Amino acid sequence: MNEHPAQQRSSAQEQRNIDLAERFVLLADTLVDDYDIVDLLDRLASTCVELLDVSEAGLMISDQRGTLQYMASSSEATRLLELFQLQSEEGGPCVEAFRSGRAITVEDVTAESRWPRFGRAAAEAGFRSIYAVPMRWHDEVIGGLNLFTVHGRPLRHPDQRIARALADVATIGILQQRSAHRTSLLAEQLQTALNTRIVIEQAKGVVAEHGQGDLQFAFEALRSYARSTHQRLSDVARSVVTRTLPVEELLAARKPT
Repeated sequence: MNEHPAQQRSSAQEQRNIDLAERFVLLADTLVDDYDIVDLLDRLASTCVELLDVSEAGLMISDQRGTLQYMASSSEATRLLELFQLQSEEGGPCVEAFRSGRAITVEDVTAESRWPRFGRAAAEAGFRSIYAVPMRWHDEVIGGLNLFTVHGRPLRHPDQRIARALADVATIGILQQRSAHRTSLLAEQLQTALNTRIVIEQAKGVVAEHGQGDLQFAFEALRSYARSTHQRLSDVARSVVTRTLPVEELLAARKPT
């Protein structure tokens, strides 16, 4: 017997609540003494895409000088847009969310007057609306989360609240490592994360060249192997760059058995 539409909606909402609870636990589980910031933020981006009404997600974190740096994204297109924001003098919604400490909504990138160059770049990448969330706890803002959609609907308020909660979990996880006498530790961790990001980009190039695929394919291969083998993304990337993990082995893990 088929379920009534109302029952189907209720079942779907119940499953979504279960999925959200599991993802919050998964994010919290990464917050151990030696956790990897890049891995944490990569999981945050993936969670947003999988459980919210968004198409892609990207993250930026400030370095020890207070300058935003690209850190994680769910796709190559999103990575390029995040870099565009950082390199453009006019900035973009994620940069503004970081500077102002408040969420920024762009309902239609084609009609955006605050950042016209970014709006055109986002439209060319196929996106229509954006919601940017500051990674903030009290008065401390350490970065920003960008959520992109290919449809013209602004992110619904329930999803906005969930996005802010997910960003809060990651922010608290990063800031909990710092105390009055450990400020230098946070700066060191963020610098290590930026260095790790460079290694990941290098590994993407190695995989893309060897596998004759694009950078998006390479990133998905790295992330898939890391998760299937319960390793950090950064460790897998470093193994590829140093040739201790053959690219053939990494690519073979993506093939159906």
